[in-house]
Parts: sequence; C-alpha cells; structure tokens
Amino acid sequence: MGKFNGDGKREMPELNTSSLPDLVFAFLFFIMMVTSMREVTMMVKVTTPNATELQKLEKKSLVTFIYVGEPTQQYRAKMGSETRIQLNDQISDVDEIQDYIAQEKSSMKEDEAPFMTVSIKADVDTKMGIISDVKQALREAYALKISYSARSGGNTE
Repeated sequence: MGKFNGDGKREMPELNTSSLPDLVFAFLFFIMMVTSMREVTMMVKVTTPNATELQKLEKKSLVTFIYVGEPTQQYRAKMGSETRIQLNDQISDVDEIQDYIAQEKSSMKEDEAPFMTVSIKADVDTKMGIISDVKQALREAYALKISYSARSGGNTE
C-alpha cells in the first residue's frame, strides 16, 4: 500500500505543450490558404460586359491584366473623365504597354513566358478605338494570347 500525505495538498500537473507548435503551424497554414491579397488598387472603373460563351483560364499565375475604363471618383479630379489604361498600380499610355509586357515576361520563369496570357478588363462603355490600340501594342510586344474578361449572363438576342 502507498503512503498518504497527511497535509492534503495536491500539486497541479504541468500543462503538456509538446503539440502546440503543430497547432500553431496548422492555424498559420489555414490562414495563408483562405486569405486573398489584393494585388492592384483599382484606379479605373471596370464593369465587365455580359457574355454567353465563357471559358476559365487554366493557370492564373500566367495571366497579366490590363484595365481600361474611366477613372474612379477618387482619381477623377486628377485625371479627368477620359478613358484611361491601368497597368498594375499606375495609369499609363498605350506606348508603355510594350515595356510592361516585357517586364511581366521577365518576371516569369523562362519556360512559362511563352504561355503568358494578357487579359483585358475593359469597362462596358469603353470605345473600341482604345481596345484596338491596346491590341496593336500587344501585337508589337509579341503578346499574342489575349483574353477579354466578362461576366456570365449575356443575352443571346
């Protein structure tokens, strides 16, 4: 038989923290997977047109976006209400598109650069003249895979 202590005090056992790093890592991994980071500050208003035949792009890492539209209310005082082209976080001209494409291609892996797709996100009210100018600049930059961003729900009339 064991001996009993007569004073009646019990010691509190220590908390086992050996699995704590695993839990912290799992929580961090979960947060990293569900959090999306905003990549571009929108300076132009883009309401994509409706379309009936849509196709999702396979590798989003190979997609480079060009935004075309009127400046948002926040930037309208500085830039006016004329249609503008946005490349990353800056308003640009058509002649800057070639340098932008070259920079984007150089930031990709060498074997992935030929598969780069340029997605034009243009506002519904954008005139085709600017879109044609953008397409011509993309041809001169040898960016021949072009897609147009649209949302589902177009009319077939």
